[in-house]
Amino acid sequence: MNRMIMILGAASVGKTSVIRWLVPYLKENRIKPCLCKIDCLYTNDSETYRNLNVPYVVGLSGDICPDHFLVSNLCELWDWKEKQQCDSLIIETAGLCSRCCPATEHTLSVCVLDATASTHSAKKLGPMVTLSDFIVLTKIDMVSQAEREILIHSLSQLNQGAKIFPVDGLVGYGVESLGHAILSAPPVDVYDGDMLRHTMPSGVCSYCIGEKRVGSAFQQGVVGKIHFESGVSS
Repeated sequence: MNRMIMILGAASVGKTSVIRWLVPYLKENRIKPCLCKIDCLYTNDSETYRNLNVPYVVGLSGDICPDHFLVSNLCELWDWKEKQQCDSLIIETAGLCSRCCPATEHTLSVCVLDATASTHSAKKLGPMVTLSDFIVLTKIDMVSQAEREILIHSLSQLNQGAKIFPVDGLVGYGVESLGHAILSAPPVDVYDGDMLRHTMPSGVCSYCIGEKRVGSAFQQGVVGKIHFESGVSS
């Protein structure tokens, strides 16, 4: 019953809190999970992962986009999971660029959103929301039932196929429903021929390779410029 589960979302929305409750649920259902945390320069989630008593690895992308870094290591992470003799690999992304969506066809994509954010916030996340399998709303104890229903309706308009799970990361409310949905999803026994669900943003400009000088004379590669007459970037 192999699975690769990506926990996507912006920084500080509660991704780690969801994992902290999800892992015990999976273990109670005789699933042996392992964890991977992707971040840029530093992460303080290692202690949380260690306390879950499962194999885990941390990947720091440094000067590379963390989502590009993740996709570049997916096959290696699958092989690592196999060596750990685990059933499921849960990957927590860094949650920086909202345009990136490292989810693939063979992964389960779980997008975590902050219920206290504006109802317009989800539209800014693009394929992270529109192509996810499951959407998790955290911090639900801080919004009214009416606000929650408005947000759920808005999300269902953006992604009609996704299942939406309100979750309280402090006490774990709602994680059992999420866990049951994950266990009900088809497994992936062989990780071959996988593909991204959406293209990544272009990342081949001068600044991608270390340029620090500002100005058109120093810009090469894929460069976007604003059309000030129309107010739309090219």
